[in-house]
Amino acid sequence: MNPNAQELNNIIEQAAPHVYEMLSDMGKKLFYPKGILTQSAEAKDKADKVNATIGIAKQGSCVFSLSSVTKYITRIEPNNYLPYASSFGLPQLRKKWLKEMYVKNPSLQGTALSLPVVTSGITHGVSIFSDMWVNAGDVIVMPDMIWGNYNMIFCVRNSARFVTYKSYDDAMTHFNLEDFERVVREQAEQNDKIIIMLNFPHNPTGYALSKTEAARVAEILIDVAQKGTNVVAACDDAYFGLFFEEETEKQSLFARLAGKTSRLLAVKLDGPTKEDYVMGFRTGFTTYGIAADNNLEGVYDALEKKTAGCIRGNISNCSHLSQTILVKSMEDKEYDACKQEKFNLLKSRAMAIKEVLKDPKYTQGFDAYPFNSGYFLCIRVKGVDAEELRLHLLENYGTGLISIGEDNLRVAFSCLEETNVKTLFDIILSGINDLRK
Repeated sequence: MNPNAQELNNIIEQAAPHVYEMLSDMGKKLFYPKGILTQSAEAKDKADKVNATIGIAKQGSCVFSLSSVTKYITRIEPNNYLPYASSFGLPQLRKKWLKEMYVKNPSLQGTALSLPVVTSGITHGVSIFSDMWVNAGDVIVMPDMIWGNYNMIFCVRNSARFVTYKSYDDAMTHFNLEDFERVVREQAEQNDKIIIMLNFPHNPTGYALSKTEAARVAEILIDVAQKGTNVVAACDDAYFGLFFEEETEKQSLFARLAGKTSRLLAVKLDGPTKEDYVMGFRTGFTTYGIAADNNLEGVYDALEKKTAGCIRGNISNCSHLSQTILVKSMEDKEYDACKQEKFNLLKSRAMAIKEVLKDPKYTQGFDAYPFNSGYFLCIRVKGVDAEELRLHLLENYGTGLISIGEDNLRVAFSCLEETNVKTLFDIILSGINDLRK
């Protein structure tokens, strides 16, 4: 094993031995190379005469640039977006995101966290998480309705094994806490380590836990960890903040799990993709929350270096331009007001859907899963195949939806104008009646 990796492993193992046990085989081998990037960083600080380290083209103090590129970016200097960013991400952005995390999750106050490491979108963050913490054959507890890309990331790439619980109760009104607890405790009895994906607001159903449900989920995971099973809890917070109803939990489950007990590793995977509506920026963050016997700062530094090393060996680093614009956006005096405006628009669409679906005629053709947040809702169709219905609606009504399994359709109200809400559900009902005939 590389001595740099062994050095990081020693730091983690001495202060947080259970966190070390949770690392995948690859995670244990990862390190941040003390090569070109480290030497270039040292030269940047000390080489005041000649610096010939980094592989970028410069003329004087300025990076080479083409006017055919820079003319489109008029308020940022080329030096602030054309050179490589660090594999860790821009320090200013990392610090700002961490500061905002404490504001958005007040119960985190007093809990020491790692500095977020910048990833190329949340999907990339999930992939890095998988590389660092998932071995072939590891059990990942998932709901029975999931974002399809989890399968590609965890099972295809890392050969994990999904064990699922039923997402909702039989009445399709609430999260199925009983089945969640049953599956978690069964797997904890059978395995030394379990991994839990916590995705709220949920993709594809648009459900966020109530405060009571969130508290119980956290209690279950903490209890399982305290009874001797290593628990890796990954909070996929892609749609964080888009909570539209009063009773929903407005904080991440990460806030209830981080730093609570030594056998519980909490990982927050989030970013501005949906929170700040910058889907194409491909910027995300990975943040750790652990309980260590000592040297917590050293363990976090080691985990950040392993994460950055994984990024270095994967895509090298993330978009400098995207990170620079995000820093400026978060500093803008209109930032909060702009976000509130878009939130209000999404909430209005969600509430309009709830009002339309009160009409009992729709229950002839489908039932809606509970939704209260995010970008989506799902419906369970009755008496027809979901994929057949999807194709029928596309070909005969010019209407596009996503089918999930044999029974479910996903509706993205994030891109649905409020004036089209009733029209859409009337079309779906018509399509179901067509197929029944």
